[in-house]
Amino acid sequence: MDALIAAHEQQEKKGNLSAAITDVQKLIDLLQNARDAVADNPDMAPLHLAKLQKPVKQSFTNLEDDLKEVNKGLNAYRKALDNKFKNAVLPTASNDALASQPQLINRAIAMHLLREGKFDVAKTFVREVQENPVRSGVVDGDTQMEGTAEGTAEGTDEEMPDSQQQLPPEDGIEQLVGSPNSPTGLQTKFAEMYHILDALRNHHDLSPAIAWAAQNSSALEHRGSNLEFELSRLKFVELYTSPQTTSPDDPFSGPLRALEYARTTFPAFSTRYRHETSLLLGSLAFSPSLQTSPYTTFFQTPSLYTSASESFTREFCGLLGLSSLSPLYTAVTAGGIALPILTKVERVLEASRGQWTSVNELPVETPLPDGFAFHQIFVCPVSKEQGTDANPPMMLPCGHVIARESLEAHSKGKARMKCPYCPQECHPREAKRVYI
Repeated sequence: MDALIAAHEQQEKKGNLSAAITDVQKLIDLLQNARDAVADNPDMAPLHLAKLQKPVKQSFTNLEDDLKEVNKGLNAYRKALDNKFKNAVLPTASNDALASQPQLINRAIAMHLLREGKFDVAKTFVREVQENPVRSGVVDGDTQMEGTAEGTAEGTDEEMPDSQQQLPPEDGIEQLVGSPNSPTGLQTKFAEMYHILDALRNHHDLSPAIAWAAQNSSALEHRGSNLEFELSRLKFVELYTSPQTTSPDDPFSGPLRALEYARTTFPAFSTRYRHETSLLLGSLAFSPSLQTSPYTTFFQTPSLYTSASESFTREFCGLLGLSSLSPLYTAVTAGGIALPILTKVERVLEASRGQWTSVNELPVETPLPDGFAFHQIFVCPVSKEQGTDANPPMMLPCGHVIARESLEAHSKGKARMKCPYCPQECHPREAKRVYI
């Protein structure tokens, strides 16, 4: 990578077009001066043209020399790129599970555009999908059905329909965006979310977010969310650090205004956030020298607004039954991270003529970030095998957890079984499935 960086820096210094642009400008100025001289004295035109011949020729020579440096730098940069990124055959989709599900791909794209606030682009995309339907694949050997821009609702646990089945119109992607005069409820929700986020991120206006949190207070509390209190705490900080005024119409300013806000708002949070509210109120005693007080970390407003925006997006999407990140973004990012590893595994299996038969597992570990872990990871202490939906973890009455297959193997032919890790005995049907 160092060679590539060095070639890039060399291209920026010597291989740019600044010298060529300067010489071109000089040539243009030379021609314009000659044109003006001929226009002022047409009788001297042959003389002016004769004087112009040598400078123009020299200008073209200079341009050729400048472009040689540019081409030389480009060739060096291209060689550095070729040495760093070797030519490789792109992976082929030999078992593409989504090849027969174009309606799901279209729905994911439309959903992503809505989540990003690109409502007009989403409408255009849906219209073009409807105008140009695609084939969903081969059914029963030689019969094809035309794919429609439809799919299952995102964020639900409904079973995915087979590719042979035509999805009902109410589940199509056209229901996501609606018509220009009649937007759907989902589009209206995302429009509201981006309106609140714009006020929160760009204008540091907490009022829309606080009003939304108060309106959905019960649902947020049921989810165990801290959003409503975080917004109220941020409002307290905003009032605390606001400039003090001497207007008779506004007797409360700065810390006094924050204290008045705390008196009316914090009692609702006293049960769950007693410690946090006590700390905020304690900071009022240090208002003359807040920066040197123990409470200065509570008033780092840039990071607080960023954290509040992320929390609001997560909770807003959570109430809609959606993840905070677009599933399309998550899938593409995870696929991009895992693609080199999977491509290498495919080459190794092809060279060794091996075959990986496990459906729910990969032959190698894929190092995805923590935020991309959505499935349970459990390794049975008895069989040393990773748990799956068909072989889930089971907790015995004693509290030890083993895989279902290990449970069945230990209890086979027995009315009661002994725990593999302690003396306690139990009946196999007393074991409970654990969701990790």
